[in-house]
Amino acid sequence: MDRTSPAIGFSDVTYEEALQRARDLIPFLREQAPKCEQARKLTPEVMDALNRNGLLRYLQPKVWGGMELPFVTYFEIPEMLSRGDINVGWVVTNLAAHHRSLAWWDPRAQKDVWGENPDAGIASGIAFPQGRAVPADAGIVLSGQWNFSSGTDHSDWSMLAAIVREGEKPIDYVFCLLHRSQYEVLDDWQTLGMRATSSKTVRCKEVYVPAYRVLSMYVSKPGHSWPGLEVHRNPQFRIPVSAIGGNGIAGCLVGNARATLETAIELVKSRSTNYQAAKMRDFQTVQLRISAAAANIDAAALVIRNDVLDIAGVYEEGRSPDIETRLRYKRNSAMAAKLCIDAVDSLFEMAGANGIYDSSPLQRQFRDMRAAAGHFSFSTDAQLPPWGLVALGGEFKSPTL
Repeated sequence: MDRTSPAIGFSDVTYEEALQRARDLIPFLREQAPKCEQARKLTPEVMDALNRNGLLRYLQPKVWGGMELPFVTYFEIPEMLSRGDINVGWVVTNLAAHHRSLAWWDPRAQKDVWGENPDAGIASGIAFPQGRAVPADAGIVLSGQWNFSSGTDHSDWSMLAAIVREGEKPIDYVFCLLHRSQYEVLDDWQTLGMRATSSKTVRCKEVYVPAYRVLSMYVSKPGHSWPGLEVHRNPQFRIPVSAIGGNGIAGCLVGNARATLETAIELVKSRSTNYQAAKMRDFQTVQLRISAAAANIDAAALVIRNDVLDIAGVYEEGRSPDIETRLRYKRNSAMAAKLCIDAVDSLFEMAGANGIYDSSPLQRQFRDMRAAAGHFSFSTDAQLPPWGLVALGGEFKSPTL
C-alpha cells in the first residue's frame, strides 16, 4: 500500500469540498502523468496526494472514516481527476468503488480490511468464468486467473469473482475477498496505453476462503441479500455494480476527452500550418472538429451523469430497476464512451504530425483513450444488442444483472 502518513478520517468532507480537492489536483496530475506512465503505476507522490485528500475513500461508509458522498460522485470524481490523468481517475474509481462494495460484506470482513488500515487499496478480478470455486467446510476453495486487475500495485486486497460449482453445475456466483499474500501478481501489463493503471493479472490456486469473506452476487436469485446492508442503511449501498459499473470508468473517458480538447485548443491557438503559414484557427474544418468534439463530450457527460442520478433515485425510493432499465444503463454507457472516443480520434487526426511525438500530451491522451476503449463495458457490439432484444419483446437473462 502506498501511504506515507497515518490514516485519518474524512467523514466531515462535503460533496463540494471533495470535488474541489479533485479539481485542485489537475495541474499536479498533468505534471506527474509522464512519470506515472514510465513507472507503469501511480507515483508515490500521486498516491500520497490522493490519500491526504481522501479521494480514494469518497464512497466509503462514514462509520469507517469515509466520506460516503452522494452516488453522483461515482461519475464526477473520476471524471474530474481524469482531466489531469485518466490513469489516476481509472485507479481511483476502481479502488473507491471497491470501498463501497466492501460495505456489502459481512462486518467481520470489513473489519479485516479497514480495522487494520481504512486506506487499504482493494483491487478486483470481475470475470466470473475466470475463477472456479468448490464448497468446503464453512467456506470455499478458490482457484483462478484474472486479468485486468486495475490498481493492483496499490492494493493490499482483491475481490475475485468465481462460479461456485458442484461437479459441473453452477450453484452460485461469488466475489471472494483475498489478502495480497494469498494471490500472485503477474507483471504482464505492457500496453498501448493506460500504462499507469497497473492492470495486471492475478492468480491463485486452491486457496481456502472462509464463508464470511465470500459474497454471493447471484442477484437474480429470489431472496438474495447482502449481509452488510443490515449495518449500512444508506440507499446508495444497495446499488449493484452489474448495471451501472461502466459509468464510473466512463467518467474517466469523459475527463480524458475534456483534457484532449483543451490540449487541442491550445495547439490550434499557438500554431500556424507548416506548409501554408496560415493560422489553424481560421480553417473552418478545424473549427468544425473542435466544436463537434466539444458537443460529443458534453453529450456523453450528460448521459452518463443522468443515469447515475437515475439509479440513485430509484433506490432512494426503495425500488429496483427492471431488466430493460438495467440494460439501458449499460447501452448508454457504451454509446457515451463512443462519443468520447470519436471526439479524441478526430482531434488527434486534426493535429497531424504535431501530435505524434512522445513528448506530446495529445499523443498520450490518444493512446490512453484507445486503450481504455477496449474495456468490455464500452463494446457496443456487446452492450447494445441485449437492450434491443428486450425492447423488441425478447427475453434476456443473467444471474448477476
